[in-house]
Formats: sequence, C-alpha cells, structure tokens
Amino acid sequence: MQPASTQTTLHPRNAHQYGYDFDALVNACPALKPYVRPNPYGVASINFADPMAVKVLNQALLQHHYGVHTWDIPPGYLCPPIPGRVDYVHYLADLLGVGTLDASSAKVKLLDIGTGANLIYPLLATTVYGWQCVGVDVDANALAHAQQLIDANGLASQISLRQQPRATSIFKGVLLPDDQFTLTMCNPPFHASHAHARAGTQRKWRGLGKAPAAQLNFGGQAHELVYPGGEAQFLNTMLRESRIYGDQCLWFSSLVSKASLLPMVYRTLAQLQARTVHTIAMAQGQKQSRFVAWQF
Repeated sequence: MQPASTQTTLHPRNAHQYGYDFDALVNACPALKPYVRPNPYGVASINFADPMAVKVLNQALLQHHYGVHTWDIPPGYLCPPIPGRVDYVHYLADLLGVGTLDASSAKVKLLDIGTGANLIYPLLATTVYGWQCVGVDVDANALAHAQQLIDANGLASQISLRQQPRATSIFKGVLLPDDQFTLTMCNPPFHASHAHARAGTQRKWRGLGKAPAAQLNFGGQAHELVYPGGEAQFLNTMLRESRIYGDQCLWFSSLVSKASLLPMVYRTLAQLQARTVHTIAMAQGQKQSRFVAWQF
C-alpha cells in the first residue's frame, strides 16, 4: 500500500496553478465583469462568498480553458470549484501514465459516481483528455439538466448518463454485465444528516468572516450532501460493492474528505484483498484533500 504523497500545490498540468487571469476570463465571459473587484491587496478577484459570482467564474473558466461554452446549474445544486475538480482528473490520468494529450487517451472509459447537475468531472475529463465518460446519479432532475449540458456542448458521443435506482447503492443497479471501465471516480456526500449539513455550512460562513446563513451557501441537494451513516458508510458501501465488480474496472477511486477515515478504508480494502492501493494527496491553497485509488 502506497502512503499519501506530500503534494501541497495544484497538479503541474493544472491550468489554474498560478491563479486566475481575470482579464482573459472576462474577455471569454463578459458576464463575469460585474463581479470582479480589487481585493484588500489590490489584486483583481471576486467575492467567493457570493454563489452567483462563483457560478459565473466557473462559466468563465470552463469557456476559457476547456471550450465548454454552455454551463449552468439549477438553483440549489452544488457549484463545484473547478481547480480542485480538474486536479482529481489529472491525478487519475497519472495512474494510467497519461502525461500528455494523445489519441490513445480516447480509449479510457470513466465512470463518475454522483455526477450531479453540474456534470463537472465528465466535462473536464472529456475536454482535457478526450476520455469517454458515463455519469451516474440518483436524481432524475440532476440527470435531466446534465443531459442538457451534454447536448448544448455537442458531447453526446463522449458522455452518457445512467440513473441509479437505489438510493443507498453505488455500483449495483448501474454497472451492466458487459461494462468495462478504466477508472471510476466519486466525490461522496459528507454528512449523515441534514442537521450535520447545516452545521457544516455555518462553519463555512464563519470561515469566510460572514454571519451564518439559514441555507446552504454553496448549494447542494439532499443526495449530494447526505447519506445514511455519512461519508464513512458511503465509502464502506462503495468499497464492498467494488469487490463485486473488481474484474470490470482497472482502477476504482474516491475522494476521502476526512483523513481520519483512511485507516478504515485501508482495513476494508485489505479484507477485500485489493491488489494495489494508492492514496494521492491534493491541495488548493490552504485546503487539503486526497483520493484513494484501488484495484483487484
């Protein structure tokens, strides 16, 4: 088992490792201009506590760096941070030895568990590496919106969607007998209850120096944020189900938000006789994260 690396900055291939070029972003997406203001240091920025500003920044980033010209999310759904999301994709590419863009990468097939209305991982994986992607979600409304994004950006030949019929299942119900995937990825729900989710949101507000809000400031539907038993139970279910489909995927992977959960993950994978386990550390500014990848 490989221990976590000591990565402290964004991936070397991450287009956002040196910050945002707001002049270029406004040029690509003029709707961003009203949200750009000098920060206390006199440097152009946006108010990251403003959900609309963050959403429009995402639109600009996707247009300028990834050629995704149509992107939006329905009210109340998660608005993902692009730099951290694309980091996960880059490190998955490293697992495959894909260091440059080439035609052979089109042979890679990615399964995104919990793709959401934002469809962010398939959009990035397809536009950066040319991978074929399948997005899975339990939410029919999220999938309907994701399909609109696929159609609007002309990506129907590269991205497809499946609905998970069982709210507590991960791979069961969506993996077909003939499926063969190169990679799976997932950003699990963090919370065990709505009360826990609200408390987490209030901590985010205080961290931004703002008064706690009554609603989730960064968005999120129930299934995006809450799973019975929380992240630990979600990961346990994912790990055990992955063993069932161990011969249908080269690499399974998932973000693990709490480092304290890693010993449980390692114990479970050892019990399941995983052949290889890697833990990849990632960072964006002060935020530390990691994902675990395993294979049978």
